[in-house]
Amino acid sequence: MQFMVKAYDGEGVLEKRMEARPAHLKRMEELGSKVICGGGILDEEGKMKGSMLVVDFPDRAALDAWLKEEPYVVAQVWEKIEVERYNVVFLGGKKA
Repeated sequence: MQFMVKAYDGEGVLEKRMEARPAHLKRMEELGSKVICGGGILDEEGKMKGSMLVVDFPDRAALDAWLKEEPYVVAQVWEKIEVERYNVVFLGGKKA
């Protein structure tokens, strides 16, 4: 199952984000092909305000278990997390 995860940072957590970033990136790499795409959500000034991921997990319970240990969750960087089922149709300009 594919999911879109939109996670918004809390107010004034940039320092926490930067401290947790290496662990976050390592966990993303460990997920391998389960990560379809991911990146930062930017405000009007181009500053980081959150993250968006498209991931593939067997079910919502598996995604939730992974999120519980996500470094940005553990470090309380992500204040609000929205999860929706997703269906990738095009990837890299080609039909998936």
